[in-house]
Amino acid sequence: MGVLVGKNSKVIVQGFTGSEGTFHAGQMIEYGTNVVGGVTPGKGGQTHLDRPVFNTVADAVKQTGADVSIIFVPPAFAADAIMEAAEAGIKVIVTITEGIPVADMVVAKEFARARGCTLIGPNCPGIITAGEAKVGIMPGFVFVSGEIGIVSKSGTLTYEAADQVAKAGLGVTTAIGIGGDPIIGTTTLEAVKLLVADEKTKGIIIIGEIGGELEAKAAKWIRENKVSKPIVGFIAGETAPKGRTMGHAGAIVSGEHESASAKKKIMRECGIRVADSPADMGAAMVRAMERKGAAGKR
Repeated sequence: MGVLVGKNSKVIVQGFTGSEGTFHAGQMIEYGTNVVGGVTPGKGGQTHLDRPVFNTVADAVKQTGADVSIIFVPPAFAADAIMEAAEAGIKVIVTITEGIPVADMVVAKEFARARGCTLIGPNCPGIITAGEAKVGIMPGFVFVSGEIGIVSKSGTLTYEAADQVAKAGLGVTTAIGIGGDPIIGTTTLEAVKLLVADEKTKGIIIIGEIGGELEAKAAKWIRENKVSKPIVGFIAGETAPKGRTMGHAGAIVSGEHESASAKKKIMRECGIRVADSPADMGAAMVRAMERKGAAGKR
């Protein structure tokens, strides 16, 4: 069992019979994820991808014992889908949907948190425990089982980091795509804490971007708690102009401390090895692991 999801997870898909839900559920099943059914209101009782379809999440949980849900629901209805999953007792809720209104997410996040749920996303690639379960839209073949955990705001950079550590012979334990919206369920720090506590994870890559303080808070926690696992950081958006949203809704620099250079400075001050280029994330992790090994022998 990895962090949050693993081979024993029972996964349902909200928005199961839609085009996105159908495609990615099929990919998840092919990867080996234990998808036990899905939810599409009005289509309960049908079968889709050889799995049962339910009208509500509560029905799905009652019939299958599902404990993880992934949401492919249009933005206007996605917050309601999150709250429906939380109310039904789902403990890990992965929200892929992009463009959910901020006001809706404020309500949905607090609703899920009050019920003890872990919400990943929205506007994220999902979460994958390599070789066990893929609950998201990432290309599964890139993720080779190993010992490096990844926390990332970026989907494509998550895949790049996974490919690099695989080619370096390290591989991945769990990769968590936290999403790039202003309001997300799980922060960089919360995801880092999960990987620090995981015995199988021997090193961590943190992929951040301009805007906000998530990376800085994680870096300061790492320093304050004297985390011994080697950690590598990369911050995207070095050349982004101040005051302009770049890609993700949350990627906007509103102060000097939110720039890429400021975040990298804080990371370095907190003992994190920073890769200045996305092409160097794997190599930086190898060097960090080697340094840790050498330090351990002295």
